[in-house]
Amino acid sequence: MLKEFINFDRLITGEIIKYLFWIGAAISVLMGIIAFLTGIVTGEFLGALFGLIFIIIGPLIVRIYCEIAIVFFKIYEVLKEINEK
Repeated sequence: MLKEFINFDRLITGEIIKYLFWIGAAISVLMGIIAFLTGIVTGEFLGALFGLIFIIIGPLIVRIYCEIAIVFFKIYEVLKEINEK
């Protein structure tokens, strides 16, 4: 197992991306809430609207980026299987 890890035969990034999604989604929702509350407190309608939009769109954008990264790793795994055959 250590040899696979050292030679990069087994990739761990796929697992890390799953955690990065949840962290990124939480951060984007938190930023959206902060922007929304700041917009309400200061009376800026656009700031509050931006916060609401960011709460909805932020996790979606994070998810898209994570899926793209996972697709690259899946392509690598398939190419590796083809090469072994």
